[in-house]
Amino acid sequence: MMESNNLTGIIPENYTGRIIDTDHTIEFETIEEATSFFEVVKTRLLNVNSWSKIAGVLTAEFQVVDNAGNEVNRSVRKGDFFKIDVPGPGSIDGEGYDWVRVEEIKSVSEAGMESLGIRVRPSTNPLNNDEHISHFYSEQSTSNFVVTRDKRKITAGVYDRNTKPNLDADTPLNKARHWIVGLSAVVWFSKYQWHRLVEGLLSR
Repeated sequence: MMESNNLTGIIPENYTGRIIDTDHTIEFETIEEATSFFEVVKTRLLNVNSWSKIAGVLTAEFQVVDNAGNEVNRSVRKGDFFKIDVPGPGSIDGEGYDWVRVEEIKSVSEAGMESLGIRVRPSTNPLNNDEHISHFYSEQSTSNFVVTRDKRKITAGVYDRNTKPNLDADTPLNKARHWIVGLSAVVWFSKYQWHRLVEGLLSR
């Protein structure tokens, strides 16, 4: 499904680490119904602060932080950060959180099709001067959130690329945390988290 859900071209090639794909599709009786509901889906995708409510219990909490380090309650923008509270032990250099930066937001529209995508990449903690990546995945990893309407069908997907544990840490304890959480994320967290999110984005 990934190929048909990469209309924006926002999903990069995988050259190292793992590929993790999660998507969900619903279909409407008419194009008009699909077009109307797709506006709701796009709003949900851009409202990152509500993702934990959309995904439900036992999932991470997301907070958008702007370039100045302020928590904001608005649609996400390119250059923002996600402050992520993952169930379990938090990142030490991330002050208890994992951090990603919004690398790209892109939307396209063609005849009968439209799509919106967000690409994020693990980042340093913008609230301190630590230069280490504050995330359980390495800096090469990306998570790509895409919603697409193809006539009467709407697909929501999360496509992780080049995913591998982050070993760039300032202490052995933090390095061990990233390794353990990174491996378990491949096996459990990403699959469960993103499965709940994509179904929630399309919930009617």
